[in-house]
Amino acid sequence: MAEKRQVGKVTHFFSKISVAAVELTAALKLGDTISIEGAGTAVEQRVESMQINNQPISEAKPGDVVGLKVAGKVKEGDRVYLEQ
Repeated sequence: MAEKRQVGKVTHFFSKISVAAVELTAALKLGDTISIEGAGTAVEQRVESMQINNQPISEAKPGDVVGLKVAGKVKEGDRVYLEQ
């Protein structure tokens, strides 16, 4: 199994558009493979769409709060891991 490290946590989930607001504790970029995990949550996917203030970005740094298009339902407090 691939190693993983936490890169952030979900602060909000917009179910209608399937976007999670994620507060980052480490850098994240398009093409990275992430998993979002929590009680009853297990979503694994590539980062294909990421925005800050509705502006598309290709990478984000620690402290940024980004909007991520997610492949499934996630919840506030779920942890976001980078698959290495």
